[in-house]
Amino acid sequence: MLEDYQAISNAPNSPDLNGKYLGVISTDFALVAEFLKEASYQIRTRGFSKYPVFAVSQTPVAVGQRLIGIGEMSENQWNYHASMMEEFVQREIIAEENIEVFKSSYKDPDEFCCLFVLDKDFASFIYIPFPED
Repeated sequence: MLEDYQAISNAPNSPDLNGKYLGVISTDFALVAEFLKEASYQIRTRGFSKYPVFAVSQTPVAVGQRLIGIGEMSENQWNYHASMMEEFVQREIIAEENIEVFKSSYKDPDEFCCLFVLDKDFASFIYIPFPED
């Protein structure tokens, strides 16, 4: 369970993420951004959740529904699974007492994509802006 408020805060992305992942994930994200933006829109407009989250990993994960596998869109290097805050609470990845913190730090889903990066022992929420049209 994530109990570290920094993990779900609106603070800058962690140094671990910046150093090891941000460039790699940003490059990969650019390949799939339009697809994820549409998925986020559909999750919200169909009333599933106001808080879409996309789990990103290089190995299979049991979070959300698989949207894009490695190499399926312009040779992307990561898997993308569609999920939502409610699943993260149900799986106790977000503690009940941190729901309001998560909601208050959640960025505008029309402008930013909420990714939950999973890689070996590393897991963190990040927000990446969608490319401007």
